[in-house]
Amino acid sequence: MSFAARVALLALVLVPVVGTQLTLAGGTPREVIVSGRPPSGEDFDATKIRISFSRIARNLSKPVFITHSGDNNGRLFIVEKTGRIRVIRQGILRGTPFLNLSGKVSTGSEQGLLGLAFHPDYGNNRKFYINYTDVNGDTVIAEYHRSTDPNIADPTGRVLLKIDQPYSNHNGGMLAFGPDGYLYIGMGDGGSSGDPQNRAQNVNSRLGKILRIDVADPAGAQQYTIPPDNPYVGINGYDEIWSIGVRNPWRFSFDRRSGDLWIGDVGQDRYEEIDRSTADSGGGRKLNYGWPSLEGTSCFKPMSGCNKAGKTPPIAVYSHSSGCSVTGGYVYRGLAYRGLVGGYLFGDFCSGRIWALRAHGPASQAPVLMADTNISISSFGEGPDGTIYVTDLASGDIWAIVAEYR
Repeated sequence: MSFAARVALLALVLVPVVGTQLTLAGGTPREVIVSGRPPSGEDFDATKIRISFSRIARNLSKPVFITHSGDNNGRLFIVEKTGRIRVIRQGILRGTPFLNLSGKVSTGSEQGLLGLAFHPDYGNNRKFYINYTDVNGDTVIAEYHRSTDPNIADPTGRVLLKIDQPYSNHNGGMLAFGPDGYLYIGMGDGGSSGDPQNRAQNVNSRLGKILRIDVADPAGAQQYTIPPDNPYVGINGYDEIWSIGVRNPWRFSFDRRSGDLWIGDVGQDRYEEIDRSTADSGGGRKLNYGWPSLEGTSCFKPMSGCNKAGKTPPIAVYSHSSGCSVTGGYVYRGLAYRGLVGGYLFGDFCSGRIWALRAHGPASQAPVLMADTNISISSFGEGPDGTIYVTDLASGDIWAIVAEYR
């Protein structure tokens, strides 16, 4: 199902949100109980904790991501699909955008300004990176700098990488720096339906991949360099490739404690999946998540008798009876809610449901339902203190996840 079709579907099923807290389906707003006890180990226990939501901003223009800059300035940055990055400071949404690319970004279908990542040394070098589709619909990865005003970016950017997009959907869009200091880029399979040109399995295409590049001080005319341990360096395949076989990795994140990579990969007609790559697995093993041979753990192309050899199975799968488009989330590492520590929270764009997995649990898990909401979950985000946020594409609201003990 296309992004536009999902938005149209949501118009039929969304329930208006009122008040300052979200009313969960079948329930009433819950009291927020905050615990200051520091986490000890992996304490996540879905039987002892439940989550609710506190709205921190409203009426943004199709928000698709929220993050922080890592320089302890107390700001949150919200990416609007329509082309702007907005700033929240001390609970106030600033009227002037941090960066405004309106007019330079294609916004139809699943296109738009889709990703934002601040350099790990942003406090000193003021660099940040964005992922957007240009007016031709192609993916652009660009580097920008903050101006002397901490609330405003220098509007002059530098294009690092441009990737042709054959269709208007499955653009990926996520950017994140890993614990190794390299920039990871999520690329969908290029769109249409069923990956018609088998791009996700083709190492001579950057589509259907997780890419990994080094943005640190490239020499001469180079826009970036290639980490020497990328798995296709020196052999057939694009050097930027870190892993292959994803359909549309709509949001991935690194566990800030373990360094594990968690990927929400949107499925086709039947299944949604969460992939986990542990920090010790490395991309040098040429990780292959299976698409389009596999949708979840089931054969897709062909529908039976597919070759599963060498494919990394997902840690969790759910069917389209529970949703239609997974949104990858974060492992909670904050101090406020001890019972949530070590729980990976993720959701579904269509159903509004939020589930959890144990971050250090087995390689195959059944997701635990944590909330059934009326949010059109376009993204999760993580604050500097570990708070996990949710963006609502339909209403433009931003929610912070809070918790209480049963």
